[in-house]
Amino acid sequence: MQEFDIIVLGTGLKECILSGLMSVGGKKVLHIDRNPYYGGESASISSLEELYRRFQVPCPAKPMGRGRDWNVDLIPKFLLASGQLVKMLVYTKVTRYLDFKVVEGSYVYRAGKVHKVPSTEAEALASDLMGMFDKRRFRKLLLFILNFEERDPRTYQDMDPNRTSMRELFRHFDLGPDIMEFTGHAMALYRSDDYLDQPCIQTIRRIKLYSESMARYNFSPYLYPLYGLGELPQGFARLSAVHGGSYMLNRGVEEIVMDKGKVVAVKSEGALFHCKQLICDPSYVPNRVKKVGRVIRVICLLNHPIKNTHDANSCQIIIPQTQVHRKSDIYVCMVSYAHNVASEGMYIAMVSTTIETSNPEKEVQPGLELLEPIQQKFVSISNMMVPIDDGRNSQIFVSRSYDATTHFETECEDIKDMYRRITGSEFIFGDLRRDCGGDDDDDED
Repeated sequence: MQEFDIIVLGTGLKECILSGLMSVGGKKVLHIDRNPYYGGESASISSLEELYRRFQVPCPAKPMGRGRDWNVDLIPKFLLASGQLVKMLVYTKVTRYLDFKVVEGSYVYRAGKVHKVPSTEAEALASDLMGMFDKRRFRKLLLFILNFEERDPRTYQDMDPNRTSMRELFRHFDLGPDIMEFTGHAMALYRSDDYLDQPCIQTIRRIKLYSESMARYNFSPYLYPLYGLGELPQGFARLSAVHGGSYMLNRGVEEIVMDKGKVVAVKSEGALFHCKQLICDPSYVPNRVKKVGRVIRVICLLNHPIKNTHDANSCQIIIPQTQVHRKSDIYVCMVSYAHNVASEGMYIAMVSTTIETSNPEKEVQPGLELLEPIQQKFVSISNMMVPIDDGRNSQIFVSRSYDATTHFETECEDIKDMYRRITGSEFIFGDLRRDCGGDDDDDED
């Protein structure tokens, strides 16, 4: 009989991060996946032929370069350069296993056109998103946010950021709906307009994060790993293994064994592995999750960059909900051969959104139109599942399904929330650095 502190089921990014963090914290961890590859729902498909097989699409008559040159993410997302996932990578030193490239542009859709998102004073003054007077007002808002310090009330300009709503802050700077839209959706990265009536401190933090990420590399605030996102879970899996974690891929799970309402073991291919806690993705515990929505994702293979993005090899475009009369934003992201994920001269774009109607493919049409002509499309529709309880009674902690956004900030919030419930303490980056043997001389490159 083998005993572990924690068993992790599934090798999605969240599960691998938590597995790595728990191993670093001294826990004895066993990680099992029914698939023969890492990544679960967020895997990268490492040959073009496999991608066609997976989506049951006939292979093209005309080859698109060598099949093995492709690594196609099923759920592509970018990393904010100063965001939480990059901090996790740096503090755990998982960066030693990965190479990143800066995404070349961040854009927003307005009135049928694609515009660069302004995040500096100079970009604000040059932007075609605003008229002359709005540029000056937006610049003042940007300066206020960039100079804002939570610990220094002198930077509040006589407003209480915990009581003043974001709508009131926009009004204070005399900014209208157009600027509110791209600021809230393309810079603060909100998925709805609920933030407008919440304390402005939350939005100020988000815009500061976006601007700080942008300031690091100038082109955009986003990073993307060479060879695709499949490298991320593998990096954290290596971290777990270095700290004593055990891995079993291509192994089925027959039963999660309970005693008096608590998990005590996992039965896998006839063997019993005992544990005190269990971490898993929703697919392993269908009776412990509920559906809260659906996401459509369309992977598109292109032989050209997206129009009006200055021939960028990679970019993100956010189509705010009101521009296309929806309740949810549409997200477009693109990577290419420059990231070692496609054959020479080829591009991979993804259009995604939260489904609102019975005709999901029509919903993403505004995004697809930006990509024309498209060589091949692969459509997937996924249920968004969330756990029905916090797991504290059963000690079974279930991650949430991936949302439609093209960044990792919401996923990092889920990881930190799960970490809090699993360990009973807050996730603190400083503690993580110490546990991983880091020192204060290390810095992010």
